[in-house]
Order: sequence, then C-alpha cells, then structure tokens
Amino acid sequence: MFRTPATSVRAQSPNTSEIGDQSHHRSAAPAASQFHPARAAIVDLFNLYLGINGRHKSDDAIREPPNKAQKRVIALNIDILPLPPHDAQFLPDFERLRDQFPNHEQLYTVVESVLVSLVIQCSNHGPRSKFILFAIHSLYSIGYIYWDSFLPLLLSSVKSAEMSVNISSTTSPQSDVSTTSAVGLNSSSVQSPNLEPSMVSANEPSCTAISSLRKLSCQIIISAMESNLKPSTHANIFNRILSWLTNWDPCQQGSDEVDGVKLYKQDKALFEWLHNCLCVVRMLVEDNRCHVPYYELLRSGLHFLENLPDDVALFTILFELHRRRDMMAMHMRMLDQHLHCPTFGNERLLNQAATNTLSESNTNLRQSPITYPSVLGEPLHGEDIVFSIQRGSLDWERAIRCIRHAIRNTPSPDWWRRVLMVAPCHRSNPQGSTPGAVFSSDMVCEVIIDRILELLKCTNSDVNCWQDWLIFSDVFFFLMKSGCIDFVDLVDKLVLCLAEKDHQVLKTNHVAWLFSQIFRIELVISALNSDSRKVETVRKLLSFHKEARSLDSNNPQSILLDFICTSQSLRIWSLTKSTRELLNNEQLHKGKQIDDWWRQVSKGEYIMDYMNLDDKSIGMIWVVSYTMAQPSCEMVMAWLTCDGYTELPEPNPQANGTITVRREVNPVPISLLSGFSISWCVKLAFQMEDNMFSGVHAPNIAMVETYTRLLLIQPHSLFRSLLSHLHQRNPEIFNKPGATILVLEILNYRLFSLYRYHGKNKALMYDVTKILSTLKGKRGEHRVFRLAENLCMNLIMSLREFFFVRKDGKVCLNFEQGPTEFTETLNRLTVMTLAIIIKTRGISDAGHLSYLQTMLEQILANSTHTWSHKTLFYFPSVLRDALIQRTDKRPLAIQAWKQAEATVIHQCTQLLSPPDDPTYVMTYISHSFPQHRLYLCAGAWVLMRGHLEDINTGTLGRVLREFSPEEVTSNVYTMVDIILHNIQLELQQNAHSMQDVISHTCESLAQFIWIHELLPPDILLLALMDRDDDPHALRIVVNLLERKELQQRIDFYIANRGNPEHWLQNQVFKRIDLQKALGRHLSWNEKFPTYFDDIAARLLPVIPLIIYRLIENDATEAADRILQFYSSFLHYYPLNFTFVRDILSYFYGHLPGKLIFQILNVLDMKKMPFSKSFLEHINSSNATCPPLEYFASLLTNLVNNVVPPLHNSKGEVQNRNSNPTTNQSGSTNAFDPPKAFYQMQDPGTYTQLILETAVIEILSLPLPVEFHIKLYEEASRVIKDNELHSVVGYALLDPTWAAQDNTLTPLGSMVALIHALFCNLPLEWLDNTHHLMNQLRPVSSVSMLRMAFRIIGPLLPRLANAQSLFIKTLELLLSMMVDVFGRNAKPSTPVEASDITDLIDFLHHLVHYEGQGGPVQPNSRPRPDVLALCGRAIDNMRSDVQHLLSHLKPDISCSIYAATNPKPSQNPS
Repeated sequence: MFRTPATSVRAQSPNTSEIGDQSHHRSAAPAASQFHPARAAIVDLFNLYLGINGRHKSDDAIREPPNKAQKRVIALNIDILPLPPHDAQFLPDFERLRDQFPNHEQLYTVVESVLVSLVIQCSNHGPRSKFILFAIHSLYSIGYIYWDSFLPLLLSSVKSAEMSVNISSTTSPQSDVSTTSAVGLNSSSVQSPNLEPSMVSANEPSCTAISSLRKLSCQIIISAMESNLKPSTHANIFNRILSWLTNWDPCQQGSDEVDGVKLYKQDKALFEWLHNCLCVVRMLVEDNRCHVPYYELLRSGLHFLENLPDDVALFTILFELHRRRDMMAMHMRMLDQHLHCPTFGNERLLNQAATNTLSESNTNLRQSPITYPSVLGEPLHGEDIVFSIQRGSLDWERAIRCIRHAIRNTPSPDWWRRVLMVAPCHRSNPQGSTPGAVFSSDMVCEVIIDRILELLKCTNSDVNCWQDWLIFSDVFFFLMKSGCIDFVDLVDKLVLCLAEKDHQVLKTNHVAWLFSQIFRIELVISALNSDSRKVETVRKLLSFHKEARSLDSNNPQSILLDFICTSQSLRIWSLTKSTRELLNNEQLHKGKQIDDWWRQVSKGEYIMDYMNLDDKSIGMIWVVSYTMAQPSCEMVMAWLTCDGYTELPEPNPQANGTITVRREVNPVPISLLSGFSISWCVKLAFQMEDNMFSGVHAPNIAMVETYTRLLLIQPHSLFRSLLSHLHQRNPEIFNKPGATILVLEILNYRLFSLYRYHGKNKALMYDVTKILSTLKGKRGEHRVFRLAENLCMNLIMSLREFFFVRKDGKVCLNFEQGPTEFTETLNRLTVMTLAIIIKTRGISDAGHLSYLQTMLEQILANSTHTWSHKTLFYFPSVLRDALIQRTDKRPLAIQAWKQAEATVIHQCTQLLSPPDDPTYVMTYISHSFPQHRLYLCAGAWVLMRGHLEDINTGTLGRVLREFSPEEVTSNVYTMVDIILHNIQLELQQNAHSMQDVISHTCESLAQFIWIHELLPPDILLLALMDRDDDPHALRIVVNLLERKELQQRIDFYIANRGNPEHWLQNQVFKRIDLQKALGRHLSWNEKFPTYFDDIAARLLPVIPLIIYRLIENDATEAADRILQFYSSFLHYYPLNFTFVRDILSYFYGHLPGKLIFQILNVLDMKKMPFSKSFLEHINSSNATCPPLEYFASLLTNLVNNVVPPLHNSKGEVQNRNSNPTTNQSGSTNAFDPPKAFYQMQDPGTYTQLILETAVIEILSLPLPVEFHIKLYEEASRVIKDNELHSVVGYALLDPTWAAQDNTLTPLGSMVALIHALFCNLPLEWLDNTHHLMNQLRPVSSVSMLRMAFRIIGPLLPRLANAQSLFIKTLELLLSMMVDVFGRNAKPSTPVEASDITDLIDFLHHLVHYEGQGGPVQPNSRPRPDVLALCGRAIDNMRSDVQHLLSHLKPDISCSIYAATNPKPSQNPS
C-alpha cells in the first residue's frame, strides 16, 4: 500500500518551451501505455484516493443497470472500506511510486492516460472530480502533466466518450467546429485511450453526465490557461469549446422520464458548464491574452444559434459578437452599393464559394440586384431579404427606388424573373424561400401606382408621352401575367391613392386603357370571375373611366382612348354577366358605333388599304383589337395574303418539285402595330405561326417581317423561345419543307438580339449546337448547316459572360453538352471571344479562372490550331499562358499531305479532267478514303497550277456539294495550309516575285468563291485569317476583301435590302433569287426561298474578326481601308455597337486616331447620344486630350441619365420629356423621347446605351493620366478638409441614410463616388488607386486611418484573386497603420490599441478572404506568404498593437494560423 509517509519533494513547474518538443512523442503512444507495468499501480493509487472498490468493477455488472433488488444484494455484500487518505498525502505516495519505475518518459504517458480515463469516469461525482482537479494541479507542479499533450488527449477522449455512449445525439463529426475551422487540428493525430463503457455510469441521465464532463473539462482547461500553452493547443481548446456551445443542448428532448427535479438538475448542470465554456472563450480571445484572435469567434457561427438558453452571460457575449461583426462589416461595404445594377445589364454570377452553400437547383443563380451580403460576405437570398424589410423603412425605400428605376428603364424580362416573387394569392402550394427574388408583390404594386401617377401628370401637362405608356404597358402585362401582382389588391390601392391625391390627376382614360391590356390574362379573368369582391372590383375599374379630352379628336390615340371605356365595359360584361347594370347608355351607344364601323369596313370583298389609313381608321381598328380580336386578326392575315400565291421558278435542276409562295405585299407598319392590344398581338402571332409553318405555301417576306415586328415591339409580353415553342405546338413542324431554314433565318437576322436581351442567347446556342451536331456529318446538308453555324457565330460574339456554373458546382462553358459538338470554325471563334470578354469585360467571379484550363481543353479537344505570337500578345495573360504551350502541328499536316499527294493528284486527275464522268463522280464519293477526300480542294489547287480552266470546276463543285459540311470545312482549312506552303516554296525557288505570287493566288481564290462559287467564302476568309503566323495569309485576306467581285456583292445586298433599320421599311421587300443570294454551293439542291439570308450577310460577323487580326499584326492601314469599304455594310451588323465598344477596349492605347475614327463610322454617329464636345474632338484633324471639364460633364451625364435619384417623392414627375433643356454634358439626345427596344437592340436598354456610349467616348480619346491624378488629388483634399467634421462617422455609414436625414456631407459623397469608380474599373486600372491613398499620407490620426480603411476596404475582396495587387494594397494599409501605431509614431491624439479592434478584425478577415479567393468559408486559411508580409509590418508596430495582430505573423510560437497550417512559412523574413 502507499500509506507510508514520505518526504514531500517539491519540484519547480516545468518550462513549457523546454518540453514542448517532447509532447508529441508522448501523445503518439497512448496505446502502449495501456500495457505499461506501472498502469495498474497508478490506477490502484487513484482508486484509493477516490474511494473506488476495484473488486466490483466488472464489465458484466456495469453493462446493464441493476434493478432495486440487485442494488440491495450488492449493498449487503460490500466491504466497509476505510475513508480515503488525505489529499495532501497523494503527492508523496505518487513520488514513491514513481521511483519504482526508471523510465519516467513512459510514465508521463501512463499518468496522462489514466487521468483522462478518470476524468471521464468520475466527472459526475462531486468529491471525486474535486480530487481529480487537485491531483492534476499537484502532478503539474512536479512536471508530470504537460498541458500541450494532456489537453488534446483529454478533449479527443471526451469527444469519443460522448459518441460511444450516444450522449450527445446532436454532436457529430459533421457538426464539429474543429472539422470546419481554419485553426482546427487533425483529430486523428491525437489518439484517445481505450475507453471502457464503465467510464460513464449508465445509471446517470445522459444530459447530466455530459454536462458534468464538460464542466470538469472546462475547469481543467481554465487551470491550464494560467500557463504558457502552444498556439496549436489554444486552437484545439477553442474548437472543442465552440463545438460544445454550438451543440449546447445535449439532452434527448421529449424524454418520458423528465420531471421537475430532474429538469432542475439538468438546467443547473447545463448553466454550470455553459458558464465555464464562456469563461474559457473569454480567456482565449480577450485582448490582454489574445490566445486566439477575436475574429475566429466572429466567423464561428456562434451568433447564429437557435433556441438559445435564457442566460445573461451568453446573451452578453452574443451581443458583443454582433457589435464587432457590424463594425468590421462596415469596412467591406461600399457606400450605397446595395443596388448592384443601375444598368440592369450586368450578369453578375454568384461567387463559386457562395454557390457551394446553396442547394443544387440554385447554383446557377445570378446575384440579386439588391443584395445584403450579411457582414462577412455570406449572401442572403429571396424571401430572407423581403421578409426582413418593413414598409416605410430605409431599406424599403431603397428597394422601391430600384424597382422604380427598372420600370422606367425596362431591363430584360430575365432580370425581372430573377428578382420578383410570386404574389401570395397566386401561390398554389406553400413553397420555400425563392433564391434570388428580392422584391415582393407589395413593393411592385407600390411602384406600379407611382409610375401611373407620374405618367398621368406628364400627360396632363400636354407632353406627348404615348411612347412611355406603350413601354410601360408591355412591362405591366408581363408582370401581371407572371403572377407578381395581385390584381384585386392593385385596383384597391390605386383607387385609394387616387382618392388621396388631387382628383384632377385622373383626367384621361389612360388608366382604363392600361387595365384593358390585361383583361385577357388568365389570372385577371379568374379574379373577375371567382373573387368574392368581383362586383366591387368592377365598380372600381369603372371609376377609372373619364371623359375623353383631347385637342385633336381625330388623333389615333385620342380615338382609342375615347372608345376604350366601352371596350373595357363590354369585355367585363362578357366575363361577369352580373355587372350588366353597371353599363350606361353612352357606353352602349359607343359599342354600337364600333359595330357599325366594323361592318362597314369588313363587308363584302372590300379589303381596307392598310398602307393608306387615315387617323380615324387607325384609331378605330385599334379599338376593334380590344373588342373583337378574332375578326381583326383575320383582317390583318387577309392583308398579308391578299395577293394569293405563285409558283417559284425552278432554281436548280437538282431540286425536285416546285414550291408555291405567297406574293409579296407591304409589311404592316410598326406604327400601326404599336397601337393594337397586347392580347391581340399574342393571338395574331399564333395565327401567323400557323400560316408560316403550315407547309402548304411558303410565306411572303411581309408576313415574316410583320411577325418579327410583333415580337420586337412587345419584347416582354410576346417573347417565346422559338425552337422549343414551335416544337411544343407541333412536334412535326420541323419535318415540313423549309421550316428549319425559316426559323434559323428569323433567329439569325432578326431576333438573336432579342434573345440576348432576355438572357436566352446561351440556351439558343445550345439548341443550335444540337442542330449542328446532327447535320455536320450528313452529306449535302450545306444550307441549313452553314446558316446554323453563322447563327452560332453571332451568338458566341454576343456573349458578355462565358462561364456557367453547373449544378455540381463546376464551371464550364455556357452550353451543357460542350463545345466538342462545335465545328472547327466555332471552336476557334470561341477562344477569340473568350479573350475579348476577359480583357474588355472581365470575369464575374475570379474563382472561375481556376477552371479555365479545363474549359480550354474542352473547347480544343478536337482542334490542332495554334495562335500566332502576335495574336497571343493581345490576349489576356491568363489565357495567353494557357495557350502559348500548344504545339503547332501544321508541319505534321504538310508532311501528311506529301505522303498522300501522289494518290490525291491521281484521283483528282481522273475526277476533274474534262469531260464529265458522272460514273466516276459517284465512285469517288462512295469509295474514296476519308483521308484522301480531305485533300480534294488542295489537290485541285495543285492540279490547276493557277489556271482554273484546266480543271472541271463543275465536277469539283458537284463533289464538294455531295460532301458533308464537316468534310468541306476540313478541305478549306487543309487547302489554306497547302496554299501557304506552296507560296513559300515558289518564293524560295525565285520563280516569281512575291507580288505576282500573291496576285495569282488571290485571282484563283476569287474564282473559287465568287465566280464558280465552289466554297463558302466566310469559312475561307476565317481559315486564312487564322494563319496570320504566315506573312502572306493576311495579304491574301485583304486582297480578297478589296476585290470588285465582293464589293459588287455587297453593293447588290445594300441596294436590295433597304434600310438597316428594317422595322422602318414599309415598301414591298424584294425577293432575291435563291442561287443569286446564296451561290451554287449552298443552293444546288435547294428550292425553299430565302427571306433575309444572303452570302454577303454571312460575312457580317467575319469582317470584325478580320479587323481584329489586322490590328494585331500592325496592319492598321489595311484595317483602315477595309473599314472605309465596309462601314456602310456593317450598319447591318446587329452587334456593331458591341464591336466598336469591344475593339476600342481590346486595343486601348494601340490604335491610331485615324483608325479610331473609321471604327466609329461603323455606327450611325448621328443617332448616337455622343456629347457635342466629343464630336468636335473626334472630327478634328489632330485628336488631342480634351480638357478635364469634358470628363466632368461626361460623369454628370451618367448621373443624370443612369443613376437612380436619391430623392423621388411619390408622384414626382421623372420623365425625360419634362425638361427640354440640354444637360451639362452637352449630349444632343439627352432628352429625346424614350426609345423602344427595337430602336436600340444593341446594347438593349437605354441606360446601357448611355453607359456604353460614355465608354466609347473615353476609349476613343487619350485618357489622360492627369485625370486620375486630378480626381484623386481632389478626393484627398475633400477628405482632409472634412477629417474633423462632426458627422464623419455617420456620413461614412450610408449616404442614402444621410441624404434622407439631410446630413449628407461632401465626405460621404466623395467616398461613395470613389467606391462606384472602384466597382466599375477593370482590374488593370485599379493599380492607380494607390495614388489616392498615398495622397492621404502620412497618416497622423486614427480618424484618418479609419477613412483610409473605409475607402480602400470594399476594394480588397475584388482583388482576392489578383494576388500581386492585393498584396500591394494590403501592404499599403499596413504601412498606414505603422504611420499611426509605429514604434516611433506620435499620433495627434493618443489612442489605445483596444480602440481599433474593428480594424484588427478587418485585417484578419482580409487575409482569410485572400486565402480563400472569395467569401470566407469555415475552412479558409491565410497563405504563408501573406502571413510573412503581415509579420514584417507588424514588427514595426507598437507592442500593444503587435499583441493583437500576433496571429497574422508566420511565427509558429505565437500564431495559431502558422502553427496549424500544414506548411507554414516559419521564416518571417
């Protein structure tokens, strides 16, 4: 026994730094300690002092709880044990035991293992747990407890004990904080001892047992915290304590045995360990200790706990958490930047890290236009936002301002769908949160009423705003049909609003006309039929009827408004018979007038001349569309088919049968179409589709043109995805003659800009890709294939964002099936477009760049093309680095040609020698090898030796037409390579001069494509253009473009197509002969006529690409000449505005002024909203940098026309027509009437037009460096002058708030302007922002330091993936901190380090943000090189500030990040 007294030996407490290196050896051997001979003796010693009888400690007796009888039997047989020795005797007894075993190193491990087991076993026994605490203190005093090995072992064992006996049903490895925290350790590296079930008494309720175990563990930790622990140990403690707090309720809820006494015990035990946990957390994060950065508590998620216990201590720490998070968050938020899209055109995808937290179905969401990203960057979505916004609050007003701006500027329906919620009355089933939707039906209803009042006031002031009403009605119809508005609620609120206002506001029937537009929508019909308040609703609707008031009663709009009340009443009566008594005699009389007029104009065979209608007839036929939709639709169809049909002449001998086509008539003018009701337009569109795709007669151009005009004038209401829409209506429709061709022509030449406006160009590209993949291997399918390919070219070049986040969280191209289904031409174009997008528009999420290499491999999987160094020079670096290593395999292609040349020439001699041999033609097509057919054009080229008449071109053309489109493409690219190779051989032999060789080559190629029409010219030009690594390729391209054959084709196209703004053309369209329009190669076996397609029009997307390639190769003179030739032709290019904007941006700083002027001529400059001063500067012979006032006026123009105003009281007239004066920018078109979508299809919206026009102006003139310098100097002056302003802090929170309270300061406005500038500048321009910060230095006060953080802070998350710029910016912030808190700094006002805890927290957050490359996630870690950077700056700061920032150093002895990083940088230098 160990009762013998011994001399007490006192040992000094060990130095942790000396033993720290040994702890990991002991912690690695717990299993061996189970078999150490000293273990039994140590266990007996502890059992003696704990009063535990080891004889009854059998597994069988403990596994099942004994019943009462068993308890009595056991109690009678227990020996009466003596009382345990006094605690003071424990240490001498242990020392005597220790001396019996020489290997003290293993003894350390045994002691720790036994103690951990006893902690778990005895935690629920008060006296025993007290002795264990005493024993741990005593053993630590003599060096037999090493906290850095004991505590991880203890915490790991506690976790295992909780799981082994199923005490904590909510605690699991998945919910454990240590598995998700950046400072967490690998729990598998700390092994727990072999636990026995008896270590936790099965008799005790699990809740009490776990509470006691956590309480005792916390008490041990608190004791250990008084010593110097390793950072990794602190991290382990922090993670385990947070895990307990996060899963604070270990009880099994709903237990049947819970009574009052047990509940009291559970609550008491719960609060005891809870308070101990909070005590540990405070000791870890409090400023004077700073064992763990307080920032780790901020991102722990502790403040998101639900069903919190009613405890003051817990609420206190949570309150502090929220306070510090809010303070830190302020430095990340841009001033008044909750509104992300004043242009409503920005495709801002959610950050990849954010989408990973969403469900699979929501990972392709784009960022909402109004976003509250919480305080650390985690986004809130949908109803989470809407339900948190109270009516009348500042956030409500901000949301209203955004919707009001959208109503006026008509963003795309795609934007509306992403931001609106379905009204509660239209939700058939309860549904969860709607991610992305942020505007409720109440918000939309309020804005709709505001807009109605605005337009009424504008109308009453005799300003012509009919176009505003038309645009608004289209959006209103769309919103109502989408279910975003409660119809009955809207009527109620509008009536109340009009009653509250001046009664004279409603003087016209515009409101009645507006509601008449929606009366055929099913949701409205249902409300008028089934709603319990239908009669009351009808009365309110009739209250909007007013006497018609117009100075010109014969004006079509006036006639429509005069009769609209009657039309509306008759429609209501047809829906609800019970409302007949509400009709008055005047309405009945006007109804009779409508009937009489209609009978008069529609009787007999008389057809109204719709091209010569007077104003009264126009107004009346508009009225009829609201009352008698079907008859009026039939009349329009009669107009378009009135001249019958005719048979087309046989276009080609190969075409079988004849085709009948409707004779041409005038298209319905768009001015006439604009006044018809929207429901009527929907009905007419369906009837026209039935006629156009019936397969009986081919439609005339007038019907197709009128159909496209319908879709363009109502871009919200009438849009349909044409391919899927037609297939749903009739799955057999594309089996009918010409249906696919007609649809593709409509999409390619009329509607693809509408698809981009709707955000459906990606989906359309995917649909067309499927057509390409089906046809590219089919023989003879050239017309449809090349048309679909040309459409895909336009769609690719129309993209503004190339990445697409799939449901699995990966990033790919915009098409799900991938570009492997593309042709070689499209794959090359895709890479070029990707370069333009990245360089000129950036990437919405820099995290997507990590997928760039995979995406390029996907694009170029079947391509061997390489880009020249001159092309790669202008590529963005990230793309250039990925492509520069590609191997040029063209030498191998030439080698393969040489091997096959003899066979190919032999076959071509037999095939192409006169006269024709039809038998051999079919033999060649059927039996020749594919690798030989690849060289057919090359062989023909070699065989003719520059004389095309030496070969049978008719046979060559017939064979090429029998090839598949894919084979023809391969022939073109192979022929180009061989032509260029042969040119080099000829020049090496000095047989001819280079000029002669190039001239002969171009002459032969011109005959190939223009005279004999053997190959598609657009593909040939693209193939030559892509060989710009050869010095002769671009010369051939320029020569071909300057030849008279092509220019004659272009002139013929312009002469026959009329106005590029096709919707303005009301004359009869000219139908061009099929072969003349498409050439022999595309039309050889075709008979279906063309509508808008033409071989010249196929060059529209090609010429801009050639201009790019010429500029890359410094051939600016040639580019200038080409643009002079084709500037008028490029007016037909639907993307000419995008082309001008992108090419000026792509080559910014590399374009001569003369070429810039030619590029601008691609646009119709008279119709562009350029400022007067810009036109003066650009037309001057010597383009000089404009004065700084020019840029100031340019910014003013943007503010006036784009940014939604801060103040806008209800009913305030905000119409551009209301002010006829010119604004400060001198813009000639600043107050023109609002434009319809069809007038600005590129870029799509008025605000986007204004923004992009300003961009073009800036890119067209020298952008002076002085402008940035002057701007930043002025900004720094304003900031310094307002440093001591009394409301500085308030103004830096939110200028909208400040403006509302009339406390807006110059400081707040300036910082908001800087933030807006930072948000929109490209990354490569952001480096200049450091000039502003340097203007503020040296910083001598904390207030100026805070301003610096407030200015630059929101920029840093955007730089997370631009590492060098981020490092430079972070270094600048740290150096400014050294200015104020350096060792030798003397700030103007003494400040304690504890007063800048928000800046400390923010620095921690930035370092983690950069390490993650986006919003901070639970597993985000700082990068070692960033820690090294921070460490160098921190070493120059005051000791108290160094203490709070110590964890941002690379020193593993003081930083938890360095200590827990798998590969930390241990060298601060």
